[in-house]
Amino acid sequence: MPAEFPDFRLGSVLATSFTATLTERRGDAVERIPTPHRLVDWLAVSGLAVDSCTTAQLELARELREAIHAAATASAVQAALPASAVQVINDRSAQGRAAAVLTPDGRRRWQLSSASAVEDALGVIAADAISIISGERDGRLALCASPTCQAAFFDTSQSRTRRWCDMNTCGNRQKKARFNANQRRKSGPGA
Repeated sequence: MPAEFPDFRLGSVLATSFTATLTERRGDAVERIPTPHRLVDWLAVSGLAVDSCTTAQLELARELREAIHAAATASAVQAALPASAVQVINDRSAQGRAAAVLTPDGRRRWQLSSASAVEDALGVIAADAISIISGERDGRLALCASPTCQAAFFDTSQSRTRRWCDMNTCGNRQKKARFNANQRRKSGPGA
């Protein structure tokens, strides 16, 4: 990946990994798919390879990303789902023509209708969002405890008490901040 772009945050859940293409939403936001080609890159590493993407398709993808984030956030805090977000998710899901196929090693893989069908890939992502927001999958939607992140993530830990969207970024950053605060307190004026 080109050095001028930030790394992708890839998780095990397609829909919430897709929402992580915009991070630090409450701080200095980091856009991880700033160009159509970058969306092609993300889709490829997510198992939804397409040949190309237009600027209009990138905008459709970003609209879906924000709709998933809004609906997942509402679900995580047990609020009503925003009607506009539900509509976008449903529209993208209905427009996709991807098929689930079984691989020889017993895994599911998505087969898009053509090599450049961004809409098909967005349909797969929307369908994944529907499955987690509707409660069809074992886990719970939660919000990252980082005050600058607040990303929605799908917690499949045994206790369902995970606090961070990604331990390697948000979790470590918060632990480091706590450690530094404790060190300052220990070496402060009363020490």
